[in-house]
Amino acid sequence: MTDMMRSLSFLSRIPVNDIFFEDDQRPLGQMVRAFPVAGVLIALPPACLAAVFVWVEADPLLLAAIVLAAATMMTGALHEDGLADTADGLGGGSTRERALDIMKDSRIGTYGAIALVLSFLIRTTAIASLARDLSPFGIAACLVATACFSRGLMVWHWQALPAARDGGVAAMAGQPGERDRQGAIVYGLAIAILLCLPFFSPLILVTAFAALFGVTHLFNRLCLRRIEGHSGDTIGATQQITEIVMLAALALIA
Repeated sequence: MTDMMRSLSFLSRIPVNDIFFEDDQRPLGQMVRAFPVAGVLIALPPACLAAVFVWVEADPLLLAAIVLAAATMMTGALHEDGLADTADGLGGGSTRERALDIMKDSRIGTYGAIALVLSFLIRTTAIASLARDLSPFGIAACLVATACFSRGLMVWHWQALPAARDGGVAAMAGQPGERDRQGAIVYGLAIAILLCLPFFSPLILVTAFAALFGVTHLFNRLCLRRIEGHSGDTIGATQQITEIVMLAALALIA
């Protein structure tokens, strides 16, 4: 319970009672196996909202926009901020040091703005497409599964790479171990399969999950080559990238 609540506090703007931080002084990096479960809790309100809209036969595009707005409010746009900073840094930084300086800058640049526009555009259209084809329970399950597994893949990125800079949020939270990474991925994958299997064929799910593992691996290699590690921004970007890919993949092949 403590791991889940501390993870929820780290990944969202949901208030968490101070009691969960008093008796456990372990670094957050040792609690990341609870990230997928925290993702479930974060996604439940927007998913329930989507289910209600599908049930009342609301316009799918309007449904998707409102659901994404609700999901963004739940996290305080934390992961979107990481995506924008990562896009600015990797897109505009010609050297490792310059890329890290750009990522640390709170101002948004051209690459970050484009990344955010594409993120919301692709997710909105993908959710709208899924809403047209799925039942209320189906769209809710899809959204929760995506939020859950994308946060498990965040841990893979965090654990697989060293910290790109000392003193950053991710570095201070501690490096997850290999068992933490395996646990987060297994929990996230298992929950996602259980939620999605009643609504998608096994072949569709295998294809979507293969795409997720592939894009995470490629992003890990890109960050290692460009900035020689991870940062809090690239961890957040991993969640956004994998969420985009999963929603788009399910919408395209379902």
